Amino acid sequence: MLDVCLLGCGGMMPLPKRWLTALLTRYNGSSLLIDCGEGTQVAMKEKGLSFKPIDVICFTHYHGDHISGLPGLLLTMGNADRTEPLTMIGPKGLERVVNALRVIAPELPFEIIYKEINGPEQVFEMNGYKITAFKVNHNVLCYGYTLEILRKGKFSAENAKKLEIPLKFWNPLQKGQTIEADGITYTPDMVMGPDRKGIKLTYTTDTRPTDSILKNAKNSDLFICEGMYGEPDKEAKAKENKHMTFKEAAALARDAEVAEMWLTHYSPSLVHPEEYMDGVREIFARSYPGKDGKFTELNFEED
Repeated sequence: MLDVCLLGCGGMMPLPKRWLTALLTRYNGSSLLIDCGEGTQVAMKEKGLSFKPIDVICFTHYHGDHISGLPGLLLTMGNADRTEPLTMIGPKGLERVVNALRVIAPELPFEIIYKEINGPEQVFEMNGYKITAFKVNHNVLCYGYTLEILRKGKFSAENAKKLEIPLKFWNPLQKGQTIEADGITYTPDMVMGPDRKGIKLTYTTDTRPTDSILKNAKNSDLFICEGMYGEPDKEAKAKENKHMTFKEAAALARDAEVAEMWLTHYSPSLVHPEEYMDGVREIFARSYPGKDGKFTELNFEED
């Protein structure tokens, strides 16, 4: 099970009921944050979420509405006597940008591990996640992220017995280990079925529609996509500022055959995004306007 909480869905500047960009996921006791806009701490407190389990923070890019909440968050984590390392993933310049923001948080009781993204796409594996960072099309270097929880096939005790594999080797084989004993080699494929469907979440903001989004969002259980503009007269502005309209996001969701789409990263002028959803749902029916605190659980399919 993957918990997903859209902490802030505002772009450019916060509003009284809309914090800036941030998404939190929780899996197997670990929390991952994508972006950390102004108000992220307040949004977490409003949902009763803890800062302590945050092990990974991913940044799409370094515009202020995506990273301005980081210094305060680091101070809070430090004041809570956190000692476990914190991993940060982001575009080129990550350590330089974070250290500049840390002028007000120079001493922390935990290590920060920096992982800069190299090239148009890169995969990171940690804490049970497969994290794919993929380049999108904004006016600065910017990445989207796909988070996957992979799921191995079922262990077949019947096959293990039929092949007379000793019981003591069953568990290592389930964990993917190859065993050699008494001149015999036992491999995981002898007892494991085909990989089962896992969980897939794709998140992207600040971009024009791109093939990289389409490729990485393919068959996602949840696609969270920027919809800076819902108004039909804002198409030219979206192109000029390298952002996306509601309908462009819906077309991506449809073509990527995702299960569900949430819109996020609204322009401050877009006060009531729900007013524009009818046209969006004509393109992709399972479209929903994101809002601060919107929460869901993504579960593995029943066997």
